[in-house]
Amino acid sequence: MTLSLDLLRSFLAVYRTGSITAAAETLGLSQPAVTAQVKALEAALDRPLFDRLPRGVAPTAAADELARRVGGALDTLGEVIGGELPAGRTVLLGGPAELCSEVLVPRLGPLLAEGIRLRLVFGLTDDLLGRLAAGRLDLVVSTIRPRLRGVRAEPLYDEEFVLVAAPGHEDGPLIAYAEDLPIIRRYWRTLFGTRPSMSAALVVPDLRGVRNAVRAGLGVSVLPSYLCREDLAAGRLVAVREPELAPINTGYLAIRSGARADPAVARAFDFLLTSLRDVT
Repeated sequence: MTLSLDLLRSFLAVYRTGSITAAAETLGLSQPAVTAQVKALEAALDRPLFDRLPRGVAPTAAADELARRVGGALDTLGEVIGGELPAGRTVLLGGPAELCSEVLVPRLGPLLAEGIRLRLVFGLTDDLLGRLAAGRLDLVVSTIRPRLRGVRAEPLYDEEFVLVAAPGHEDGPLIAYAEDLPIIRRYWRTLFGTRPSMSAALVVPDLRGVRNAVRAGLGVSVLPSYLCREDLAAGRLVAVREPELAPINTGYLAIRSGARADPAVARAFDFLLTSLRDVT
C-alpha cells in the first residue's frame, strides 16, 4: 500500500502534539484539512488511529506502531529536503516559568518579526522533556542535562545562585521553591559540602513569589542572579554570603533528533542559543 507523505506528516503532527488544532498550527494548515487527512489515512489503513477526547485526541495502539515505524524516516527526509520558513509556523517551546517570563519573552521580537508563531508551555523539567521526546513540544529550555533517547541538547546558559535577604533580615527563616529545597540544596552542597538541615518556613512554587517574600522581609532564600540582580543593585536585597565562586547551574536547550528538519524549529533553536548565552 502506498501512502501519501502529506497524510503521514499530518498524522505524525497530530500524534506528537496530541491535538488536531495544535497539529494544524504546527503544519501551517487549516484544522479541517488536517482532520480530512487523518480520516483519509484511517480509511486507507482500515483502522482508527486516534480516539477523540473532549480536549485533543489519544493515539490508539495502531497509531503508536505507525509513529514508531515512520517517525524517524520522516524526520530524516525532512532534514535532507529542508526548506524555507513556512508562513505562520507555530513552534511549541517549553521551559521554567520564571526564566521564560523574566528573560526569554522580552527577547522574542526577532522571531515574531520573521513570521514564526510561538506557544510557550511552563512546567517541571522532567515533564517537559517527556513531552519533547513524545513530539508534543518542539524545544525545551531545560534546567538539567537531558538523558532521553532521541533528545539532544546544547549548553545554553549558566545561572549563578545567590543567598539573599532583605536588609536587616539576614537571620530570618528559610523560604523555598519546593519542599525538597532543590536550589537551596545545590547552594549548601557547593559552599558547605553538606545538605541543609533546616526546613522551609514558607514554600512558594514560583521563584518570583520567593523573591517577593524575601523582599518583604519574610526570610532568606537562594535565587538565580537574573531574578535578584536589580534588587541587589537597588539595595532592596542583600547577599547574605559572597563566595569567591558562586554556585551555578547549567541550563540546556533540548531538541528532538531530526527536528532541525523543520526550518522554523531550526531557526528558533539557533536564535535561542544565541540570545540566551548571556543569562547568569
